[in-house]
Amino acid sequence: MKRKKRKLLAIYLVGCIGFYSSCKDKNDGEENYLNPNLSVDVRVENLLSQMTLEEKIAQMCQYVGPEHIREAEMVMSEKDLHDNDAMGYYPGLSVEDLEDMTRKGMVGSFLHVKTPEEANHLQKLARESRLKIPVLIGIDAIHGNALNVGATVYPTPIGMASTWEPALVERSARETALEMRAMGAQWAFTPNIDIARDARWGRVGETFGEDPHLVSEMGVAMIQGMQGDNFTGEDKVIACAKHLIAGSEPVNGLNAAPMDVSERTLREVFLPPYQAAIDANVFSMMAAHNELNGVPCHSNHYIMTELMRNEMGFDGFFVSDWMDIERLVDLHFVAETEKEACYLSVDAGMDMHMHGPRFHEPVKELVEEGRLSEERINQSVRKILEAKFRLGLFENPFTDLEMAKKQIFAKEHQQTALDMARKSIVLLKNENILPINTTKYRRILVTGPNANNQTIMGDWSAKQPDENVLTIFEGLKQEAPANCKLSFYNCGETLLSIEDSKIAKAASLAKNHDLTIVVVGENSMRYKWDDKTCGENTDRSNIQLPGKQQELVEALCKSGKPVVVVLVNGRPLGVEWIANNVSALLEAWEPGSFGGQALAEILFGKFNPSAKLPISIPRNAGQIQTVYNHKPSQYFHKYKADESSALFPFGYGLSYTNFEYSNIKLSKERVKKNESVQLSVQLTNVGNRRGDEIVQLYIRDEYSSVTRPVKELKAFKKIDLAPNESSVLEFDISPKMLEFYDINMNKKVEAGKFIVMIGGSSLDEDLHKLTFEVIK
Repeated sequence: MKRKKRKLLAIYLVGCIGFYSSCKDKNDGEENYLNPNLSVDVRVENLLSQMTLEEKIAQMCQYVGPEHIREAEMVMSEKDLHDNDAMGYYPGLSVEDLEDMTRKGMVGSFLHVKTPEEANHLQKLARESRLKIPVLIGIDAIHGNALNVGATVYPTPIGMASTWEPALVERSARETALEMRAMGAQWAFTPNIDIARDARWGRVGETFGEDPHLVSEMGVAMIQGMQGDNFTGEDKVIACAKHLIAGSEPVNGLNAAPMDVSERTLREVFLPPYQAAIDANVFSMMAAHNELNGVPCHSNHYIMTELMRNEMGFDGFFVSDWMDIERLVDLHFVAETEKEACYLSVDAGMDMHMHGPRFHEPVKELVEEGRLSEERINQSVRKILEAKFRLGLFENPFTDLEMAKKQIFAKEHQQTALDMARKSIVLLKNENILPINTTKYRRILVTGPNANNQTIMGDWSAKQPDENVLTIFEGLKQEAPANCKLSFYNCGETLLSIEDSKIAKAASLAKNHDLTIVVVGENSMRYKWDDKTCGENTDRSNIQLPGKQQELVEALCKSGKPVVVVLVNGRPLGVEWIANNVSALLEAWEPGSFGGQALAEILFGKFNPSAKLPISIPRNAGQIQTVYNHKPSQYFHKYKADESSALFPFGYGLSYTNFEYSNIKLSKERVKKNESVQLSVQLTNVGNRRGDEIVQLYIRDEYSSVTRPVKELKAFKKIDLAPNESSVLEFDISPKMLEFYDINMNKKVEAGKFIVMIGGSSLDEDLHKLTFEVIK
């Protein structure tokens, strides 16, 4: 009997062990997605198989952070929410409600999270959810993680592009990624690879300019700096190519206004940077506010699915722009309800909603009704989960607060910001006044509304600690030689309300100085929204200096003393009178944390300027559009009473030294369509200072089946030379450089003559020309 009981006990124990083992195996299978040794694909599919429909759709939902909500609730009414693209909260949904949703796994992403402590708090809440899926935190890190206080702020992208140095842009992006991760964010809403072709548009400064090739090079550099090869690891972030597409040439210069563009222009001008971004493995894209050819970009199946995914090979996920799915109802009027708007957008290819609660329930209903399939939802969720796995968030979603202190505004990052600022400032005019001879010009007056404040930080920047910013006047004080006496006069910092009495006072002071440096331009500071004259949703009907800044400059010129004008601005300004009447003119753009030091080093001759314009500067708004790569007939007739040419053309910029181009040769005069031809040029520094030259190569198809631009940038190289030093540069002109869409919209190389132009700007007089022939 005892033996029988022991046997039954043994059988029972074996059964228990077996049952436990089977449960253990089953649990292991359920939690395979938490095993870092498995491939990302396996982990994604394992997790996806365990998610409910509600949990899947939640991954497609983004919300602003709790601290952002608290701040917005204090300064905004519900009525303000409709038209505001910068701040938001959710009437009827409290911060506590949102935190509870995060605990339940009903939030996939946050944006505008203020601090690493807040980021850690949100990740802790997410870890309490059933499946422990971390949240993906995004931020507009356009030129450094500048929306966070204390971050390194680099020049805005238009200044980055002025360096013509992709490696430097990549370095800044790499550092930005490190600072983002230190602050708890993993997703940068950048680069903006719009082709900027309207100076009235306020967002020109967050682009890389007007040329598809230069924008492509800079966009790829930004993506590679942020993502690395495949953004795997805890020190990378995912980049976001935006805005899809053509919102940078709105019909009236206003952000979100309609855009009509031919298929040819779309493919030749606006799409090349996106193809380059896809080839660089960018993992997210953001749709544009605008409609394109009558179809809002947020419901445009052709753009998102047919073109980006199926034809061009995009393999990441799409995110909407701020509340633009809802605007399919009340702005574009293509959907009668928000539920229908959600259907149109998701069906077109949208993967994540920025931002708020008016997405989850409509999409859930659409799936339950069979209008959207659950597999369509799975397609979106797979990519969002892939991002979270590759970024290492399942292993460690938290940021080390002590490490964050060391990473933010690190010395190495400060040096990069200074180097970039030095190389981003374009010298547009110099009548032998620069560098400043402080033996001749000892007493210098510094004035102007942008001379001693944080306008140099540009848009997409919080107010930074004063100790982290060197204003232009502070930079001049720091770098001025001992024999130089600087005086500062504050003529008012609000651009639109400079007083006549202060203009008169500045002019009076100028008479008692040897030289005046006046800093004028625009204000893109987001935290002074009512004073903004440039930046997001701050567009203008003209491009002249706002307010009475022109009168200020004219009054200073009447003093009879030399005047140096420095422009701090986020878009080209029509400063024709100034260009014709001052002794020197510099385009500083918005040069960031160390812009004051960089400018001062240039003015006092400690650094030789090398920047070139990435965008043409028109004389006035009546010239828009002004681009260097225009069609031959654009200036067949001239304006009646004004010059037709740009005030300053694309690729233009002066130096304190001079360069000579010689021995320009082509390896062949005739090539087949599939062959390359090599161009060599000898460049010599014929001045008395070391300097950088940006050598630009342009091509024109002389005769073709459809009209072609008068010239197109195809390659560039930047080279540093000592006085009397020479170097031979070589360019490979590949068949790809000669391709275009023919009369049947087939991309091909046509037989015939091609003109090759090489030189220091896009100006005809700065270019040396040769020809070669492509034979059939």
